[in-house]
Amino acid sequence: MGEHELYNILMYSHDTYGLGHIRRTLAIAGYLRSASTNILILTGSPVAGRFRFPDNVDFVRIPGMIKKTNDEYQALAIRIDPEHAVTIRKAIISATAATFRPDLFIVDKEPLGLKREVLPVLQWFRRHSPQTRTILGLRDIMDDRATVRRDWRRRNVYHYLEELYSEIWVYGRQEIYDPAVEYDIPAAVRDKMFFTGYLQRPVASAKRSLKTRQKFAVRDQDRLIVLTAGGGGDGFKMMDTYLAMHESRPVPGIKSILITGPFMPREQRGLLAQRARPYRITVLPFYPRMEEMFGAADLVITMGGYNTVCEILSQQTPALIIPRETPRLEQLLRAEALKKQRLIEFIPWSALNPERLHHQLLAMLDDLQPYRQAIAGFPLDGIDFIKNRLRHFKGSRP
Repeated sequence: MGEHELYNILMYSHDTYGLGHIRRTLAIAGYLRSASTNILILTGSPVAGRFRFPDNVDFVRIPGMIKKTNDEYQALAIRIDPEHAVTIRKAIISATAATFRPDLFIVDKEPLGLKREVLPVLQWFRRHSPQTRTILGLRDIMDDRATVRRDWRRRNVYHYLEELYSEIWVYGRQEIYDPAVEYDIPAAVRDKMFFTGYLQRPVASAKRSLKTRQKFAVRDQDRLIVLTAGGGGDGFKMMDTYLAMHESRPVPGIKSILITGPFMPREQRGLLAQRARPYRITVLPFYPRMEEMFGAADLVITMGGYNTVCEILSQQTPALIIPRETPRLEQLLRAEALKKQRLIEFIPWSALNPERLHHQLLAMLDDLQPYRQAIAGFPLDGIDFIKNRLRHFKGSRP
């Protein structure tokens, strides 16, 4: 195969805090890779190296940033002025794009990147590489309508969506949540919006699920409950409440695994592990093969980020969502929408306490089958849509 036949895809994942963006980006890359397709990921995730990268997929690490407020960031690991850190990130992103010369550039979630760091690259493509298709990939829900509209108007995002992007992919279903309406997308931009459907994830085989249960000493008669807080930076309250429930009203016949996330402060992780020990509850900071963990579980309790929800639905595992409500309402809105589809149950963050959690947990464990049936009938076809678009792009390439 000649070098000219290779198709290059560059993916940008700003990754300020948490695991969601890099997990979504890796999931898409894993399905699009092929012997004739190179995929390079630009990421600020400090844990990108913990994931397994398949053949023909690699990443360029840009300095990590962490969000202090909606507009303020600071360098994650190095002691450097935030503006200097962003300048370094911009330089790496621009140099990578100009050297790699992608046929396709996919930006995850942030239309202009962190602190507008992707804007120069988008403008460069338009002037110097007009054949490069530029894609903005949006999760199903960004935030409540008022917040997104105000933010996008302030940053002139609507103009850039029309001017600099070839297409906009919404990783969700229009009938469940319609950002075109909610976020007041102009008609010219709506014409290039595509609703891909939710992004399916690899499904653990029955054999792998059984091995995972055996690995963590789950007996045949036990039901496995997995708690995950994603990156973990704001998941302590959920896990603290779960342990408080066990301390006051233990639930018999269950085995529990708490996956705190690598960004939960070490002191909090240590406190959870200490309290969990008398109940033989396993506490892990990170688990790289979450599809196997979710496939092994009878019930998952989680905060309800987009990627975790897709992974749970892919495994057809019932879930109890405890959505955070700050700094954005995205998780709460998603939980409400999926509850209407009878796919999940949820407890509002403000209503979470040991008694409420105990009641909801027992009610679900008493009859998990309706959730499994609803999930089985729910389409997860986002990756299929993206594959079809990629075939179209390759077929129409000069």
